[in-house]
Amino acid sequence: MFGGGGTAAQNLVRDAMLGRVARKERFTALDIANEVTANDPHRTADDLRLASDTVHRLFKDGLLTPLGYAPDSGGTFGPVSSPPLQVPPANVVAAVGGGLSTEQRVRAAIHARAAKREPFNTMEIAAEITRTTNPDFMTVVTLVGRIANELLPGLGYSLVSGTWRHGIVPPPPPPARQQQQQQSPPVRIVPPPRAPDVVTNSYQANPEILGLSADELRKRAVKINPYRTAWIGRVDTIPPQSDERTALIDRGLILRGLLNEVQIAEIHRVGDLWLRFHDADRLATAAAFKTADAAIEQIRAAKLKKREERKKASEAKEAARVEGVAKRRAEDIIFLGRGVSRGLTDRRAHVEALLQLGLPVWGTPADVAKGLELTIKQLRWLCFHAEATRKTHYIYFEIPKRSGGKRLLSAPHVLLKTTQRKVLDEVLSKIPLEPEAHGFVKGRSTVTNATPHVGQGVVLNVDLKDFFPTVSYRRVRGLFQSLGYSPAVATVLGLLCTEAPRRKVTFDGADWWVAVGERCLPQGAPTSPAIANAISRKLDRRLRGRLGKKGWVYTRYADDLSFSKKTFTRGDLGFVHASIRHVVEDEGFALNPKKGRAQGRGGRQDVTGIVVNVKPGVPRDELKRLRAILHQAKKTGLEAQNREKVPDYRRVLEGKIAYVMMVDRAKGQKLKAALDGITG
Repeated sequence: MFGGGGTAAQNLVRDAMLGRVARKERFTALDIANEVTANDPHRTADDLRLASDTVHRLFKDGLLTPLGYAPDSGGTFGPVSSPPLQVPPANVVAAVGGGLSTEQRVRAAIHARAAKREPFNTMEIAAEITRTTNPDFMTVVTLVGRIANELLPGLGYSLVSGTWRHGIVPPPPPPARQQQQQQSPPVRIVPPPRAPDVVTNSYQANPEILGLSADELRKRAVKINPYRTAWIGRVDTIPPQSDERTALIDRGLILRGLLNEVQIAEIHRVGDLWLRFHDADRLATAAAFKTADAAIEQIRAAKLKKREERKKASEAKEAARVEGVAKRRAEDIIFLGRGVSRGLTDRRAHVEALLQLGLPVWGTPADVAKGLELTIKQLRWLCFHAEATRKTHYIYFEIPKRSGGKRLLSAPHVLLKTTQRKVLDEVLSKIPLEPEAHGFVKGRSTVTNATPHVGQGVVLNVDLKDFFPTVSYRRVRGLFQSLGYSPAVATVLGLLCTEAPRRKVTFDGADWWVAVGERCLPQGAPTSPAIANAISRKLDRRLRGRLGKKGWVYTRYADDLSFSKKTFTRGDLGFVHASIRHVVEDEGFALNPKKGRAQGRGGRQDVTGIVVNVKPGVPRDELKRLRAILHQAKKTGLEAQNREKVPDYRRVLEGKIAYVMMVDRAKGQKLKAALDGITG
């Protein structure tokens, strides 16, 4: 039954309709119904009615309208005037991927290309069909060609050079060839060369032969035996005119108008010259063979001499290069490792700026070595950067932090530490700092850092995260260049004062220290605090300028930033914290979110460990602990109070009491007197 097919039945009706449209035939719904049920011996009237209804439903779904077909008043479907581009709707094109036969897939693929007015050829459609199914490729190619010739002319396509293109009218067939009488090209008459005034030809022309007519020439030629002449078969020369056969040939050329007498004379003149000189090259070759051995020996001797000269020149050049390299290595530094040697060839220094700051004038690595009392070899060893090395210039160890965790310290070896102290004394200590910087500055301390915040309404403390590791080698090199030093000197000093964080790795039985990050300020080098302070100068200026206008007081002790103000509101804290974060991040640093705190007047206010509510003072619990230790030590002795077994415990207590005396002299003197009274 036709109705039992469902989607398959609808596909049959659709294909039948598209076939009629492709052939530009007019049809009715009953025509389509008869066509799709013709092979069913059991078809019924219901089958015809169902097929006819399917035709009308597909028309309502828009199958035929884009193809320019519409029913007339009698229900016959046919093309309308001025049809649009005849392409199927999307539901027809989508049938390419459905469960259709190969022919139906080909038709759908062609309609899909035509809907986009794309140019295509038979091979493209065949490749598209065989990509998803497995029919024979050449069978599909033949099928595509047949269906394309059937459908595409009605869709406005033309076959041009093997490609179907839309809207292109094929060129008209070429007109029939008309037999045209070929005209011989005009003969270019080359004027013959002027005959020489005197023909110096040893073979004189035979006037008797030259005077023969054409008939006489034929009769005379019959009597000549060509094999009796000495010139028969010669292809290496031009026979002379004295030869009878040659004279007859010359006469024939003249009679036929191919050559004239002057040209014949010129040809034989060239032949005479050839006979005279054609053996000259062989004579020269024979002479050369006689002296070949001597010539070869002479050439060999010349080549050997040149080889020896080149060898000596190369050896001298190599010796000069080695000497130059050795001299440069002894007197200069031009390479200190990959990625850090870029500026070593630039020796231009700003001498006026260096003199104005009172800094030593160094323009080359040799100047640095001399100023730091090192040899070039020692300076190269201290500065050289290697990604992996067996021996480092630092000793790495960890200490616990007060806030938890561990801090990695890098203690330089003796030679590097001594050199860094010289850099600190000669260069870094002369860099002017901002008044807000108190850490590691001569004449300033935690007391001077805390004093400006005494008696304020609020104290805000923030901490910079990874202060020293944030200061990279590039920033350090830029600092020295900004002072006026040349890029070469700035590179050397930057490498002296920085080191890459390293990890110990064992490879092939040997221990290696491998760099795991960019070079930065090591925690433990004597130059790191001074460099960090110098790089933070702009940070100090910006924070002072931005917050000073709002009445805030600002100081910095290394990575501890402290701010205070007499009167404040909660909105002030939000503004100041946002301003601090913006400036700090803009200057290449980052805040530590775990260490920021605001302290009001109602509680203890401390800055870098010093209480600043009324006056600078040591925290009360610290004083109580020291008094308790001294009180108990009078009864049991100092060693009994050394519960942590610290070596030289008295010196430890003396140091703590000295710190209290620095903050509050009166309280410190009382503690010192108590310690002096303890003898044990």
